Amino acid sequence: MFIARQPIFNDQLDVYGYELLFRLNSHSSQFGGVSSQGATAAVITGLYESGIENIVEDKLAFINFDEIFIHSDALELIKPDQMVVEMLEKIKIDAPLMARLQTIKDQGYKIALDDFEEVYHSYPLTPFADIIKYDLMVTPLATIAADAAAALTQGKVLLAEKVETQAEFQQAKEMGFTLFQGYFFSKPIIAGHSVSKSPTKLQYFKLISELKKDDPSYDALAELIQQDVTLAYRVMRMASIRSNHDLVSSIRYALTYMGLNEIERWLNILMLQDLGKDKPEELMKISIIRSRFAQTLAKRALLTYNAQHSAGMMGLFSVLDGILDQTMAEALAGITLPPSILEALLDGSGPLYPIYELMAAYEKGDWATTLRRSQELNIEEYSLYHDYREAIQWANEIISNLD
Repeated sequence: MFIARQPIFNDQLDVYGYELLFRLNSHSSQFGGVSSQGATAAVITGLYESGIENIVEDKLAFINFDEIFIHSDALELIKPDQMVVEMLEKIKIDAPLMARLQTIKDQGYKIALDDFEEVYHSYPLTPFADIIKYDLMVTPLATIAADAAAALTQGKVLLAEKVETQAEFQQAKEMGFTLFQGYFFSKPIIAGHSVSKSPTKLQYFKLISELKKDDPSYDALAELIQQDVTLAYRVMRMASIRSNHDLVSSIRYALTYMGLNEIERWLNILMLQDLGKDKPEELMKISIIRSRFAQTLAKRALLTYNAQHSAGMMGLFSVLDGILDQTMAEALAGITLPPSILEALLDGSGPLYPIYELMAAYEKGDWATTLRRSQELNIEEYSLYHDYREAIQWANEIISNLD
């Protein structure tokens, strides 16, 4: 079973929930060779058994239902304050369906209409809906202004799907949309300015360059870190956490205790956090999830230890363009990185690119590419969901330690 998630933001770019993208196994392009209700049942059961909070944390899970599975008792396994019931766009409407929707609404579940293309006033399910989802690729904003306004007057929440640009995001906000889904938040806004020479970025790059030397100097690293009191505090705090709060007497001792690979990983994470202060926290979280997921995939593919470490760094830096509002080439300029990372992120080539493509495909629910790449890398498909879920948990732990 594969389960990936796509964030849904409110108008302040805080995460409201996650749409869960799923596939039962490798025997079909969509539902694993079984009916849609069978796939949904497997996902609901899997989420219940593994703990839905491990996938969506304290946010809402948006899960697709069809006209058959909506009648299953499995729906009630997930509590109303944890799930939004998404009705598929081609659903067959009849009296039992509408009665069931009323029942689950009375139980406290929110109902969303997915990929809405119907005439708002005449569609039979709009009275039951709490959330109306418009796919902007199918129904551009200019074509739905009247229906959107009508929905708002009736207290509906509007969700814009497939938002790909900041301009679309702003336009949808102005029309009254308050929920947003798409990759606009992770794309750079090229506004004619550059932060490539900011003191923060330069300081981190000096540290990374020292770490990449054949024989890095703990003394040189400690001296660089001590030039920034905030960074020094955070490094000492991380070392303290790693040592179970044993006495950490100096920056140099902290560095020695943590080891070079651990130092490099933490410095990279701290750099992204510092540089992305004005960005959604989800962007930082995605970078950390990708770091762990990519490193685990490289390990399963039996790459060398150094290649596994590089895969983790590749995943971490894969959203650096969005964080810095620069092209990826500009964002990576000045960092001493292994060629394999640069090839994967800049050219879509090299030994790490298959790991990158598998990581990105799984994240987006592109199951055809996921299966192809996992087979090429000899990674068992059953391990992907476990590894992805573990990466989410690891990222949450990391972020909680950064606060």
